[in-house]
This record gives sequence, structure tokens and C-alpha cells, in this order.
Amino acid sequence: MVVRVGPVRRGWVVRDRVPGPDVDEFAEPERVVAALARARPGTLLAVQHPHRTPRALAEGLSLVDALPRALADLARLRATAYREVRDVVAPYRVDGPDGTAYGLLCVADPAAVGHTEDVYPEVVAERARVLAGLGCATSAALLVPVGREVSLTRLVAEVDDEPAASVVDPGGRRHRLWLVGPGERQDALLAAAGEHPLMVADGNHRVAAAAGTPGLLALVTAGPDLRVGPIHRAVAEAVLAVAAAAAARRARGLAVAPAPRDARPSPGVVVAVGRDGAVAVSLPPGGVDHAAVESVLLAGALGLGAPRVRPVTDEVVPGADFVVLIAPVPLGDVLAVHAAGGRMPRKSTYFTPKPRSGLLLADLGRPGFGCDRPHRAQLRG
Repeated sequence: MVVRVGPVRRGWVVRDRVPGPDVDEFAEPERVVAALARARPGTLLAVQHPHRTPRALAEGLSLVDALPRALADLARLRATAYREVRDVVAPYRVDGPDGTAYGLLCVADPAAVGHTEDVYPEVVAERARVLAGLGCATSAALLVPVGREVSLTRLVAEVDDEPAASVVDPGGRRHRLWLVGPGERQDALLAAAGEHPLMVADGNHRVAAAAGTPGLLALVTAGPDLRVGPIHRAVAEAVLAVAAAAAARRARGLAVAPAPRDARPSPGVVVAVGRDGAVAVSLPPGGVDHAAVESVLLAGALGLGAPRVRPVTDEVVPGADFVVLIAPVPLGDVLAVHAAGGRMPRKSTYFTPKPRSGLLLADLGRPGFGCDRPHRAQLRG
């Protein structure tokens, strides 16, 4: 199988700042609804989630019913908040408290990218409907080259022109991108981005939703400070205090012990923090902690699952009865699973730093590869 990367044939780069609330496109629906309720109409977030706007909810619109309005809003935003660009790639740099990453925003073939996590089918279906309805990618998946020597990092670090866009996100990270048109420099950047197999670091649902489209908007990066952060599980409407939950877990043979509220999780040991205290739970040996938390601890011991259980990156979650804190998966483990042809459990990896949604939009009506000297790399597995 071949990975192909190419330029954005037709796109739009933001003029100043991304129009709308600073909420990631794939945040929990409740957060998106709350953010849209506080925002003015016609934002990029509303385009990405048209059925979750106050107006759509008041009118009882489905996603399909809300898409025509989103398409009109997108056209207005592209005309007012963006400027059109053609045949470009975008060297990208993000600097912040979680490190620095250099990469390249470009178009990749979604069918030739290695997935790293299982996905929620209903989320993929929703994202696919939005992509098909808009015909435009508004956020990028994060792809990591699987190789020891990645020349792309050096090439992007050498870019020192005036950036085409520069913004600071709510987490204090500065995102900068440059635009490079056809020529030797673009060819070199694309060759470096496509010299190794690519795996999904963030955006497995985006990649799956893009199946069958001409291309996937992607940020290809090897860091240098790429890391896997923690992603936990928040439990709501459980009607269970931490003490009662501990008793249920003991009944399943799990080792449970009282813990201070500031206790930290470690590989094989998670910490459940609720309103009335905290407990440390030792998971069965073997496997990935996130899978054991969902199947053995929450579903098996407590009979809990979606929608009462949801993945979160925050340790304090308003409205949750308790949060199960899980240690981050080592990057080496993710690479090993990928090399073996396997997938991590759903929502078990949280790669940072990641690109800012909405800085560069890409028209999906025209492939970014396939007819103009695609850059290729063999994909293992």
C-alpha cells in the first residue's frame, strides 16, 4: 500500500483569527452546545456542528436538515474571514507549555494512513455527513511518520519567512503557518512528509470519516516534542459514591485502597476521584489500562457505559460523579502496537501539541494528489 501526500489544490487561510469559540471540533457534544449557546451566529464551530446551534436545537433540525445553512455560513466565512490560496503546502510550527512541533499541513490519502485507535462508529458517521455536505475540510488530522530519521523536522525549522498566520490558542500555544507554492521547496517538503509510513496520532475519527473523499487535510509531524498526554474517563449519573464504587470493584476481584485526592495514576493503577474521596484501583495485568477501565472496572464491576461514561482530558469535570484518572500510554507502546498491526482502545491516546482547527481550510472537491507527481512511502501492515 502507498501513502501519498500532496498540496492543497484549493484552500483558504485565515486572515486574522479563527471566527468563533475556541473549542476543538471534536469536543464532547455538551461542550459544543454550551459554546455555541454563548457565541454569535455564523461561526466556524457552528459550521462544524450545524445541528448543535441554538437555532437548530430550537427548530428540532437533524444534521442533514441543518447542513444547507452550514454551507451558506461557510461560504460567508470564506469570503470574509479567509483568503483563497491555490496549490500550496503549509509549513507549521506550534510552541507551548507542552512542547514544540514542526510539521507540514498538506493533503494525504485517507485510505493509506495507518490507524492507531478503534473508533466510535456513530461519530465517524456524523463526521462523514458533515464532510460530504460541506465538501471542505475545516480541521487537520495529526499524522506521525514511522521512521527513525525524519528530515521534515529540519526542513520546517529552517523556514523563517513572515508567517501567513499566527495565533495563540486558549492553552497558551502559539501556532504559525507559512505558505509554499509549487517549486523545488514544495517538492522537498512533500518528499520529506512522504518518505516514511504515516500513522494517526490524533484524528482517527477524522481519517475514518474521510474514507472515500479525494483527500484528507493532515499535519504531518515528528515533533520534536510530540508526546502522549493523559485521557481519563468521567462518569455521570452513576448514583454511586466512591465508597460504594470501591465495594463493587472489590466484588470483581480488583484491588482497591483509599487514596488521597491528589493521588496520581501509574501504569496498572488508576485513581477514581469523586465528591466524597478517592480510591486507587489496581487493574488486571496485561493489556492497555484504558481497555481494562472500560470493560473490567466500569462495565464489569459497575455496569456503566455510554452515555454515562465519556473520555475527558481534564481531571475536574463539572457534573461528573467521579473521574477515573488513567496514566498516559507511553509513546513506545503506541508505536509497538501499530508496528504489530494492532489498534489501541478507543480514546486512549492524546497526542500533543496538535494543530489549531480552522487556520487552513481545504476544498475536498479536488484531490491534492494523484495527478501531479505524488510523493510516496511504503506503508507497513
